[in-house]
Formats: sequence, C-alpha cells, structure tokens
Amino acid sequence: MLAALTGCESLRYYTQAISGQVGILNKRRPINNYLDNPQTPPKLKQKLSLILELRDFAKSKLHLPADDHYLSFVELEQPYVLWNVYAAPEFSFEPKTWCYPIAGCTAYRGYFSEENARRYAGKLKQEGLDVYVGGVTAYSTLGWFDDPVYSTFIYQSDARLAALIFHELAHQIVYVKDDSTFNESFATAVEQEGLRRWLAAKENPAAFNDYRANFQRSRQFIQLIMQYRRRLETLYSKDLPVPQKRDSKRLLFEKLKDEYELLKMQWGGYSEYDAWFDHKLNNAQLITVTVYYDLVPAFLKLLQTRGNDLQLFYSRCQDLAQKSKADRRAYLQQ
Repeated sequence: MLAALTGCESLRYYTQAISGQVGILNKRRPINNYLDNPQTPPKLKQKLSLILELRDFAKSKLHLPADDHYLSFVELEQPYVLWNVYAAPEFSFEPKTWCYPIAGCTAYRGYFSEENARRYAGKLKQEGLDVYVGGVTAYSTLGWFDDPVYSTFIYQSDARLAALIFHELAHQIVYVKDDSTFNESFATAVEQEGLRRWLAAKENPAAFNDYRANFQRSRQFIQLIMQYRRRLETLYSKDLPVPQKRDSKRLLFEKLKDEYELLKMQWGGYSEYDAWFDHKLNNAQLITVTVYYDLVPAFLKLLQTRGNDLQLFYSRCQDLAQKSKADRRAYLQQ
C-alpha cells in the first residue's frame, strides 16, 4: 500500500523510519531498573534521577502533560538519534518541505542513519539545492509513543537537560501540521520560560547567571544570523546575472563568519557555535535557526500579555493553532 501511495523513494524512507522507531522501542528499559541496579554508573544514576525531577516540575509547575514520557532509557551507540536534512533553493529561504501522514508538512526530513541522510542530501544537492544535514539528540513522537531518554543527550549539563525535556513536552500541548516554525518557536519559548522558572526554584544563583549569560549569547547569535538573512534576501531579490549573485552570496557568508569571530571575542572566546560555523554556510543551514527561533520573541510577549500565566498562554496558543497559517503569522508578527 505504501508503494502505491508514495513511490519507491518514499517507500524506502518510510521503511527506515518504521524500522528505526521500532528498534528504539525495543531498546527501552525502565529508568527505575537503572536506579535500582548497583552496577549503574553513579553519573548515569544522577542524570536519570534528575530526569524524574524535571518531569515532576514540568507537570506541577509548567502544566505540561508528562504522562509516561521519559520514564525509560535507551542506550545508543551513536552521537545522535536522528539526522535531519534541510534544503532550500540557491537564492531563496523558502524551505523545501516534506509531508507525512501524521506530522503533516515539515521543513526537514529525518533519518535514523547518518549514511542514509547524507545520501539523500547528495541527491538534493545534485538538483541544485542548498543542503544541510544536522544531528538531533532527541525528538518527540507527538504522543504516539512514550518518548524515552536517550544516551545521546543524558550527559548534557543539568540546565540543558531541563531545557530539552521542557521543549519536547511542549509539543504535547501544541502541534500544528504544516507549520514547523510555529511549532518549534512555541516549544522553544516554553523551554526558555520553563528553564528560567526551574533555575529560580532551585535557588542556584550561579546556574541562573550562567543561563542568563548563555541566553544573551544565544540572542546575539540569532540576531547575527537574522541580520545576514535579511541582507541575503535583499541580494536574492535583485535582478542580477547568476554568477554575480552567486559571488555576492559567497562574500556575504564569508562576512558572516568574520562577524562571528568578532562576536566570539566579545564573549571572551566562548566557542559554543564553532561547530555550527565549521561548514560551508548556505541557505538551508540558516533555515535551521529561523525555524526554531523566528517567532520566539512573539510567543514570549504573548506570555507576558497573559500575566505570565502558562495555562492562559497555552490556551491562547491552542486557539491560534486553529487559525490559518497566514492569520497565525500575522497575529504573532504584531
């Protein structure tokens, strides 16, 4: 039936997606089993205990539906659980999208194998598209399965673990088919507000100050990317010969890297984003930033207008989810 509906290429894609998901489900083990086992390394026990604490905080303080998510652990022998492929035209930031029976249309295509992801990315590159492949440490199944904790992210800092758990659980509140930017920006806004509240509740001034410093650097990074996206969009809108436009594009990306080095100096050498810049930059890579952050300021402002009441905020976002994509965007951009 899949072959009849989607063709050979899509059949291969769904086959790897199904087998990858089933493989993960078969590897899940209850977290309590690890906590009760004296052979479990102390560091892993500490992190898994923290996950249970974060679940409780998400339910009681952030009103997120934790249900049976993050009660099991999966050990993977790879750095990422998924690799996402992003693509865009050479002179446009309109992302290529892929549509799925459950998730709707998204601006990325996920693979459980890096080899398969890069093979598919190579085909898109041959079509003349800008392509980027990025590793993913966690993802949400949108309630279809009980999401586990992965070894790909368990050893991150406590603050990053909290941000990740809050982000993924936020997808249980609001998810709109065919609007990746709305979904991811909403979850990122919940992540940021949830992390702020959790750190405040922990009464850990050092961690909170570290979070604020990281948040400020993140904002400066995003502002830099947005600035150059606007400059590139202006270039792409001009009626210029393709070779001239291509050369100007290359120069702008080089300037972006130069400005990042200046920004890093202001940060005292903070190198968190080095890996992101350690590629030949292109439109598809810039899309990975805008998908997750484009509407975050609007969502945070909306939360403020609801008196920082998360339940009222969720309710308004759920109302927005029922509107057309154009109406949602217009409202948030106000």
